[in-house]
Amino acid sequence: MDSQAHIDSLAYSQGAPQACAMIRSQAEDFQVEELSGFEPDHEGDHVWLVIKKRHTNTDWVARQLAEYANVKPLDVGYAGIKDRHAVTTQSFTVNIAGKQEPDWAKLNSDHITILEVTRHRRKLKRGSLAGNRFQLTLRHFEGCKETTETRLQNIIEHGVPNYFGSQRFGFDNLQHAYDLLVNKIQVKERHKRSLYISSARSFLFNIVLSERVKQGLWNRCMAGDRLIDPETGQLLITGASNSNLDIYLESMKNHPTAPLWGRGLLQTTGQALQFEQEILLEYSDWMTGLEHAGLQQQRRATRLEAKNLKWCWLDHSILQLQFELTSGSYATSVLREISHCSANTD
Repeated sequence: MDSQAHIDSLAYSQGAPQACAMIRSQAEDFQVEELSGFEPDHEGDHVWLVIKKRHTNTDWVARQLAEYANVKPLDVGYAGIKDRHAVTTQSFTVNIAGKQEPDWAKLNSDHITILEVTRHRRKLKRGSLAGNRFQLTLRHFEGCKETTETRLQNIIEHGVPNYFGSQRFGFDNLQHAYDLLVNKIQVKERHKRSLYISSARSFLFNIVLSERVKQGLWNRCMAGDRLIDPETGQLLITGASNSNLDIYLESMKNHPTAPLWGRGLLQTTGQALQFEQEILLEYSDWMTGLEHAGLQQQRRATRLEAKNLKWCWLDHSILQLQFELTSGSYATSVLREISHCSANTD
């Protein structure tokens, strides 16, 4: 199972773009700012640090914080993993109960800049963020400027398919997932097993979503669909197409969903249920493996809104984009609708 081949096979909502560009020519070309959705308590045993990191991964920063504060790695918390080949800003918490607080400014380096220091009552947990703000610079852009801006305007109005991006699958996670779930090869390391299972689940979601894109249903509702409120994550009652529902879909107040596979019955009915069953029929071994892994049926939005999307041309061959995405979504899902992007991640 080739992870890149899977990504390349996914359908485009506006057809494959004709433009091409280079992303991540330098770390500053991919900037991410975490949107926490809440404020620190400003008191408590956990030091809340807002850190800008450059060209390094989140886990490495967390280990540096633990070592510097002389605490266990489990005493360091963060909401999400950010790209290594980028400049990213995110929050960490460090539990220093019973210890003297170190001088955090001494951690500043070419890779880490401490922006804010305050206190919080609890450890920052994974997933506890509202989203991320991106500033992406596409260099060596080749393509029609007017066509690209039309595609960008369509993204503002209609969003993009909410695919799991290539980061989810790594280089060979899908092959390992196949070996684990279908060939029944044991994986003893808990972290790797979890990674492969997540990749398999994301793979099946992408398969269903890609077919919806081909049929023009990724941002439209079919009879028996389950919708999701993007603000609350609440699944709404099964619906059939009608004028009121179309208004909510067009305003992006609700999105259609596709399954994240696990135990239990699909939550769709009628046309939508039949659609999902037929698409996933050839992946029954994958589904059985995920069910035996103990996962429960869940749903994920098929559409992703790029909030506050803006763009400017720094010159004729450099396009800069700014937008915000909800937690758990991928900037690459937006980029792939604009241009074929090659990355320099040396």
